[in-house]
Amino acid sequence: MSVVIELLKFRVNPHQRENFIQKDAEIWTTALAKYPGFLSKEVWINPNNPTEVIFLIRWNTLEQWQAVPQADLEQIEQQFAQAVGDIYQLVEVTEYQVRKFPQT
Repeated sequence: MSVVIELLKFRVNPHQRENFIQKDAEIWTTALAKYPGFLSKEVWINPNNPTEVIFLIRWNTLEQWQAVPQADLEQIEQQFAQAVGDIYQLVEVTEYQVRKFPQT
């Protein structure tokens, strides 16, 4: 088993970007941290494109990530959307596996 990365890329109103990131931490990150397998979350800001925000979420296993109930995800998303309004669009969802190699 290896760590799984969930990469989410958003297009965000640049004037609301900081609010978007803050509310995401308060709502999404706090909620996801309660589920087994959640390891960490990073926020990547593109210095050349103020509308682009990427979240990199680390999960211990794919099974633990996929075990988060869809109904919970929908409820969290609804709460988040109410908090920030119509300022963002999810433009990419990608999954990666982290491979670790022995040190030589």
